Amino acid sequence: MNNRYAIILCGGSGTRLWPLSRTLRPKQLLALNGEQTLLQQTAKRLAQHVAPANLYTVTHEDHKFEVKGQLAELFPEAVANVLAEPCARNTLPAIAWATYQIYQQDKTAMIGVFASDHAIDNDANFLSAWQTAEQVAEDDYLVLLGIKPHEPATGYGYIKPSQQLSKNGALPVHQVAQFVEKPDLEKAKQFVADGYLWNSGMFVFKASTFMQMLAQYQPEIYQQICAINPDNLAKSYAEFPNLSMDYGLAEELVGHAEKVAVVPVDMAWSDLGSWDSIYARHEKDTNNNVTHGEVLNLDTQNSLIWTETGLLATLGLNNVVVIQTADATLICDRSRAEDIKALVAEVKARKPELTEIHQTVFRPWGSYTVLEERANFKIKRIVVNSGAKLSMQMHKHRSEHWVVVSGVATISNNEIEYTLQENQSTYIPQTHRHRLANNGTEPLSIIEVQCGEYVGEDDIVRFDDNYGRFTTK
Repeated sequence: MNNRYAIILCGGSGTRLWPLSRTLRPKQLLALNGEQTLLQQTAKRLAQHVAPANLYTVTHEDHKFEVKGQLAELFPEAVANVLAEPCARNTLPAIAWATYQIYQQDKTAMIGVFASDHAIDNDANFLSAWQTAEQVAEDDYLVLLGIKPHEPATGYGYIKPSQQLSKNGALPVHQVAQFVEKPDLEKAKQFVADGYLWNSGMFVFKASTFMQMLAQYQPEIYQQICAINPDNLAKSYAEFPNLSMDYGLAEELVGHAEKVAVVPVDMAWSDLGSWDSIYARHEKDTNNNVTHGEVLNLDTQNSLIWTETGLLATLGLNNVVVIQTADATLICDRSRAEDIKALVAEVKARKPELTEIHQTVFRPWGSYTVLEERANFKIKRIVVNSGAKLSMQMHKHRSEHWVVVSGVATISNNEIEYTLQENQSTYIPQTHRHRLANNGTEPLSIIEVQCGEYVGEDDIVRFDDNYGRFTTK
């Protein structure tokens, strides 16, 4: 089926998995369920059913380069189809934008929409449900994948199925009678008993059907999508309303007795929305603990103990979550893991940088890690990928000292170009135009010491950049 496409939704900030997940590196870009990131696991899963060149990913502008880098490790052909939102406008504008891009080149396209931050253990059941949904979507239905619940969860929306449709594939398909918002526990228990399904946020539809439904029920978004200006994307995108796919289209269709169906499926699914859900999906030791990194537990049971840096030692704990990163540590009762959002709001009010960035920050050319920062100085470890270069830039408030740790650095310093080998160093005075490049085949690693009255990341004036970032005119 050459006209089969998949849209990966790769937005969101993932505050419930703080301090590991932060605004500039949310959970879908982290390896929380194995060695690959959740985005990479999603792309691999979808590529079992869709040609990698037909994978479209919608992300935020802040995450564009890392998303492209992660996809390039698996499917270089998918990188060209990464769409970067200038601002967040919820799932309906994101899906509409990607669908319109596909529809413009293939009017017969069959599209599946999937989140980038979910875990699915049973790929066979997932693929079977997707194929069944496609068969129903051929009859101009909007089809959802509904998860068969294994507990009365209050963190998910629910779908009420009604009569079974006559046409189906390997799995039964039902008309959707109603969408229900996240319930309290008593209602959730009743929903499970009555055969309701969790709303996974996965959709399957023909591009032509979606565009027709959008034109009828959200004509404003339809007109904006068709008139979107790629040369002034920020202005065009900011004019979209903030609407979810469920509220803005699916519920509208059900309310007007339109063609909306659901495929019930049990595929060992989780949205990995809390530390307790991470605990539930990992293998436990003899004390029922889940550990990650260098951990030493003594008389500790039923806990998630996770460290990204250094040794983490516990004594006499039970039913707790401990997450250690280089600059922040979380300790909470596992039963309160769903309440972390309130804690993160408090952290953001006091130290907003701890909710926004990691000490390691990824850039299109590689990454940097802040090793130490105090008044008037900052120390970084910078890694430049093979064949990559930073922008031609200068700083108004700081000078920089560079020491090569490994690799060969090619440096432009006020139009003088030279190379540095391992253990050699150079000095970049304040206001000098300079550029760092790695023309070798191995990663380049340097230590950078910044000194000056201000060492903030926004003290950069760019004159030339290979990655389309803003440059000074």
